[in-house]
Amino acid sequence: MTLDGQRQRRALTAAEQSIQALAAGQGDRAAAAADRAADLDQIGAFAGLPAAVGAAAADLAEGGAVTAESWDGLTAAVGPGPLAAVVADAREGGH
Repeated sequence: MTLDGQRQRRALTAAEQSIQALAAGQGDRAAAAADRAADLDQIGAFAGLPAAVGAAAADLAEGGAVTAESWDGLTAAVGPGPLAAVVADAREGGH
């Protein structure tokens, strides 16, 4: 498979949008963006994102806020890199 840099960049953008949607309390939007990120991803960087975002979205639906455990899971799912800062910022409410 030939990697498409534009496609991978769109995957990164969708992943970032999913995190921002969680911070805004929009679980359905977050889940859709995470699924899009995983679909576009060519290198497996976002394979764990839909499950992590799904857990956080369930928190929103049940209690109105993402739990610390789900934020930790999201941090683990994105790993080190540019999205780790996005998660940290969203977690602190700085979206």
